Amino acid sequence: MDIRGKAAVVTGASRGVGAATALALAKGGCSVLINYNHSREAAEEVCAEAESGGVQAITYGGDVAEDAICRGMMQTAASTFGRLDILINNAGYTQFIAHTDLEAVTEEVWSRIMDVNLKGPFQCARAAKPFLDAVGNGEIVSVASAAAYNAAGSCIPYSCSKAAVVNMTISLARVFGPKIRVNAVAPGVIEGDWLRKGLGRDYEEKLADQANLAVLDKVCAPEDVADAILSLITGSDLVTGQTLLCDGGTAIGKGGLIRK
Repeated sequence: MDIRGKAAVVTGASRGVGAATALALAKGGCSVLINYNHSREAAEEVCAEAESGGVQAITYGGDVAEDAICRGMMQTAASTFGRLDILINNAGYTQFIAHTDLEAVTEEVWSRIMDVNLKGPFQCARAAKPFLDAVGNGEIVSVASAAAYNAAGSCIPYSCSKAAVVNMTISLARVFGPKIRVNAVAPGVIEGDWLRKGLGRDYEEKLADQANLAVLDKVCAPEDVADAILSLITGSDLVTGQTLLCDGGTAIGKGGLIRK
């Protein structure tokens, strides 16, 4: 897809991967709706930066765990931009809980993580479908996680929710074709405020440890993940139901590699 003149919704776009993706879309000539839940000021800053490139951009506050928010958001995007071509399901939630601390994983933790990370993308995709169908070649990309495959990450419910996103990507690709392609990206560790808040004083050390595990000797920046997302949108129109791992080669590991 050529994104010039197209319109997109990016959920959880006030910071991190969402903000980087919204700005990358805007740089490519795509109008963007920037969704946020709590960080209105940050979302407005992203919106202003997107608009500075000459495209139309708006913010929309609300929790993707609420179906009415998802439906209202897609309607607003379509009404404002006159079309909706792209949905980026990026909004996410977690808590940092040691995998061995089973009692800390309460019903509330499970519900909140699943509501945002799994139910939210489903509701957004369902709400966007009529508008994406109308343009005839719509795109959905959801942000999963490498934790979907290695069962690591911030807590057990988080990795489970992201594994479910990978599964749902296949299901929705079947249901939404042939007019809409549905894919996902699965980032590894991503540097930034979200991880810094979760790890606290251990942030720098853990980041260095993770970089050392990667074949490319580095972890993801938000812009790396945004580039992976755009590669699915702007690349081959015959890719659907796929999840692209973006982890610097952590999953394959360095193995017996000898560096000179």
